Amino acid sequence: MSSQTITADAAGTWKLGDLPVHRLGFGAMRLTGSAAFHHGTPSDRDRSIAVLRKAIDLGVNHIDTAAFYFSSLRSANELINSALAPYPDDLVVVTKVGPYRAYDGEWGTSARPEDLRGHVEENLRQLGRDHLDVVNLRRMPKYDSIAEHFGALAELREAGLIRHLGISNVTPRHLTEARAIAPVVCVQNRYALDRPDPDSDELLRICGEQGIAFVPFYAVAGEAAEQGATTAHDEDVRAVARAHGASPAQIRVAWTLHQGPHVLAIPGTGNPDHLTQNVAAGAIRLTDEELKRLDTSHRDAG
Repeated sequence: MSSQTITADAAGTWKLGDLPVHRLGFGAMRLTGSAAFHHGTPSDRDRSIAVLRKAIDLGVNHIDTAAFYFSSLRSANELINSALAPYPDDLVVVTKVGPYRAYDGEWGTSARPEDLRGHVEENLRQLGRDHLDVVNLRRMPKYDSIAEHFGALAELREAGLIRHLGISNVTPRHLTEARAIAPVVCVQNRYALDRPDPDSDELLRICGEQGIAFVPFYAVAGEAAEQGATTAHDEDVRAVARAHGASPAQIRVAWTLHQGPHVLAIPGTGNPDHLTQNVAAGAIRLTDEELKRLDTSHRDAG
């Protein structure tokens, strides 16, 4: 498929609270190196900045990031600030808090509720903003309940540091818990064509019923996770890709968007060509037969 003139608006729009975004967004994690966090080698700074500016040129107005997205030489938030400030009026930057990484890149102790203000302020400082558009609370395995942590973020929302709240890495009961405290505009969970997950399937359904955005991560990476895009595509994905003259990765993005009008895609890359292809995937329209074939592949993947 031709991807030269396709922009993010081809995927349609959704609202994060009162903030409209194109359903095809951008994940910033891969900007910092050849693999996420402290894996791989640091990225070329100029190339990462060029990717961000190209994303804006292609109509992307939803960027997902975090202060803990950094490599030995690069910080995703700093790159975003350097590339895009002053920010376009329609750009929505979504960040997340909870996990913590020390300066050497190793994961530290998960945040306590009283630590979250510091996490929010660090994102504000790095991004050069006086408020954050959306903050996701990333649930940490050591905490069974998210009530205290989400309540702390709700207080920061009341104080004007945060506009909207979301949650990540959760089960349906955590969504119920959070919504009893403050409005939730998005749920960000791991979700991919080749990785069935009953909790995420249920959250996908509940979010659709409640008008909440469902934002999968690792939708293209699949089981490769933070190492990058998977190359383990089954024949169903390859066959649909051939039919559309597209790459298997593009079909994975398209399938993600076809899971509902409330589903947003945030594929990440540090490669300008891959960025163009990811954005172009928002224009792929799967037939009912193709969607049924891929849905069956998803259910059978486990």
